[in-house]
Amino acid sequence: MSGTAEARSKHGPGGFEDVVKDFWASRPRRPQEGRKVAGVAAGIGKRYGLDPVVVRVALVTATVFGGAGLLFYLLGWLLFADERDQVSGFESMIGRGHSAMSKGFTVVACIALIPIVSWVFSGSWFSAGWLGGGGFIGTALLLAGLFLLHRDRGHLNRPLAATGSGAGLGATGHEFNAAFSMSGTDAKASGEADSPATPPKWDPLGAAPFAWDLPDPNPAPEPVPPAPPAPPRRRRSKVGIATFGIALLTAGAGVAGNLTGVDWFTVQHVIGMTLGVLGVGLVIGAFTGGGRGLIGLAIPLSIAGVVLTSVPGGVHGGFGDLDLTPRSAAELQPVYQRSAGDITLDLTKLPAGGPPVSTEIRNGAGSVEVKVPGDADVTFTCQTSAGNIDCLGHEQEGVGWGPVTAVDLGDDGAGGQQIKLNIHNTAGKVEVRRG
Repeated sequence: MSGTAEARSKHGPGGFEDVVKDFWASRPRRPQEGRKVAGVAAGIGKRYGLDPVVVRVALVTATVFGGAGLLFYLLGWLLFADERDQVSGFESMIGRGHSAMSKGFTVVACIALIPIVSWVFSGSWFSAGWLGGGGFIGTALLLAGLFLLHRDRGHLNRPLAATGSGAGLGATGHEFNAAFSMSGTDAKASGEADSPATPPKWDPLGAAPFAWDLPDPNPAPEPVPPAPPAPPRRRRSKVGIATFGIALLTAGAGVAGNLTGVDWFTVQHVIGMTLGVLGVGLVIGAFTGGGRGLIGLAIPLSIAGVVLTSVPGGVHGGFGDLDLTPRSAAELQPVYQRSAGDITLDLTKLPAGGPPVSTEIRNGAGSVEVKVPGDADVTFTCQTSAGNIDCLGHEQEGVGWGPVTAVDLGDDGAGGQQIKLNIHNTAGKVEVRRG
């Protein structure tokens, strides 16, 4: 039995239940050094011998793809004790010990868990983004990763139980006083008189033997210990600079593809490609000791990508303004789209009495203006997620409204050229008027 326990303590716990119990008993403690917010990532990295940057990247990624990283971080804040405290903030709130985290803050953090859990597991956290239902997947991946870390590296850097400083001092002082009092008691109990030691009779000089060894009046000075050598200067890693350069080239190539009209190179795809390069650089830098500055670029890009992918209808096309005047049905394109810019389409030059025509306009950010002939029979659908709509007298203003759909036959009634318009705008004004 003792051999099995010793082998298990050296190589980590065995089964699933043993791993979970051992993790809770020796869970990470949040250090003061190296923390960015609450020290959760730094505590996990220190506990299992990892670079905290890797943990932070995993949490940020899980936050972007479903929100599980934020939930995991808040739970770590509540359940992982500070390295100076006896217990965690949650345990202190229920009376299990002392923690520097105030009970008011702990209560607020527990209440904040309710909406966060709802957002993560209801599928509404950026469900229209890169990965729908990412909350379940992110939570499962984080828990599985933590389980595997503790199973394989749980024997490393096991935290010591927190103890009060007064107990150790009291014990030491008690032992010292007891030893001192016992020596005095023994001396009085033996009945010996409090008099100087009587020198032995065989000493011809009449001096006690311990008086023979007199101190040297001029002791030799002790040699000064040499100063410890300065630590070798850490060589600056070039991973960050190289990754930043490759990311710039990748983003530039994506923008160039977008401007040349390649449909695949949307804004979301360009941001995703750039983030992929930064992610590879961060992983390499975690093992080579560099590239931490890339986090400052990856976080805003991740936020921008989430915002763009969660916009209804998406954002596609190039950048810049479009001002077009087709003069025949053949020149009229079936789709006009821009990521950002103003689109002006003049249909008043189409030949009268021509065949029915239709077109669709998609714009990310900017205004859309369409002019139609005065006698045309127009069927239109106008929609903007945030902005104003003024389509042949049908007006709408605000955020989050539905599309405006109607048929306008003009002042002369039916019989004019038939035009069908389908306009989708993310942010900006949509206007259809007669020219």
